[in-house]
Amino acid sequence: MRTSIPAGAPCRLSVRNTSRPLLLRLLFLICLTAVLLTAGACKRKAEPLSETRFQLNTFVTITLYDNPDKAILEGAFALVKEYEGVFSKTIETSEVYRINHRKPGEDTFTLSDDTAALLREALEYAEKTDGAYDITIEPVSTLWNFSENPGEVPPEEEIREAVSRVDYRNISLSGNTLTFRTDDVTIDLGSIAKGYIADRVKDYLVNAGVKSAIINLGGNVLCVGDKEGNPFRIGLQKPFSDHSDTFGSLEIRDMSVVTSGVYERNFIKDGRNYHHILDPKTGYPCESGLVAVTIVSSRSVDGDALSTSCFLLGPERGIALLDSMDGVYGYFVTEDYDVLFSDGAEALVKDMEGAS
Repeated sequence: MRTSIPAGAPCRLSVRNTSRPLLLRLLFLICLTAVLLTAGACKRKAEPLSETRFQLNTFVTITLYDNPDKAILEGAFALVKEYEGVFSKTIETSEVYRINHRKPGEDTFTLSDDTAALLREALEYAEKTDGAYDITIEPVSTLWNFSENPGEVPPEEEIREAVSRVDYRNISLSGNTLTFRTDDVTIDLGSIAKGYIADRVKDYLVNAGVKSAIINLGGNVLCVGDKEGNPFRIGLQKPFSDHSDTFGSLEIRDMSVVTSGVYERNFIKDGRNYHHILDPKTGYPCESGLVAVTIVSSRSVDGDALSTSCFLLGPERGIALLDSMDGVYGYFVTEDYDVLFSDGAEALVKDMEGAS
C-alpha cells in the first residue's frame, strides 16, 4: 500500500517571534516554496484515460493507464475506423464489399496486405477445423441478419440454398492474390476481424510508448502489459446474466480474452433460442452442447477465430484442438453449466464459482 502526502498539505515551519519584517517575508517565501515542492513531489499519478465509441457495429472501449495522451487515444479509434472501412461487408467502399459484389467471371482480386493477412489466418483455421470454421458462410449470416434485424427464422429452402454456396475450398490465396472457383462464393470476416484489429491497435499503442492499456472491442478484450505491476483481472461472465455477474476472473498480462456465447445477438422463437453462431454445415444456429467458449491467447486474432471454432466443434474436439496448440487456453461452459478446461487453463482462474 502506498502512502503519500496529499497535494497541498501544509508545511509546518517553526519560527521564533521577531520584529524584523524582512525576515518574516523571507521565511514566508521559504514556507510557500516548501509547500509547492511538496505538492509537486506528491502529485498523484494521472488518471487513466478511457473512452467508449460505437464502431464495428458494437461498443468499443479503449483505456490508457500509464500514458493518458488524448492524441494517442484518438489515433487508436481512428485505426479501428480505418480497418472497419476495409473489412466490413456492409460498407460499400470496403474491400470485402467490393469482393462480394464482384461481376460474374471476375474471379481474381489483388488484396491489400491487411486483407490478405487476415484471409490467410481465416483459411488456416478452416483447414484446422475441417471446415467447421468457414468464412464463406456469408450467404447464411446475411440471411439470418443477426447484426441488423434479428427475430425471424428464414424459410428452410432459403437456408438450404445459402448453405450450398458455403465452402472455403472454393477460394484460394497465393500471396496477395485471391482466386474464386465459383461466382457465388462470398466472405464474412466478422468472426475474426475484431481480433485482428485489436492486435493492430495494440501494435500502434506499444509503438506510441503505451505500456499499460485495455482494448475492448465489443467483448474482445486485449490487455497491453499489466496494471502497475499487477495482472489485469478479466471477469468470466455467467451466461444469460448481467455483464457484472461472473463465475470467476482471469489474471492475465499482455494477453487476449475472447468469448463466443449463445446469449449475445440472439432471439427466442417458439421457446427456442436462436443465436448468431451459425453452423456452416446446416445453416442453423450451432447445437454443440455449449453455451459459451472463452479463449485466452497472446494474439487476439487467434482468440477470435478459436472461440467460434471451438464452439462449433463442441467441447471434446474443441479442447483437443487447443491442447494441440501452444499458448492458448479455453473455458467451455456446457448447457448444464459445467465448466470444462483445456490444458493449463484452470491455473489462470481466480475466485472460481459455478457458471449457473
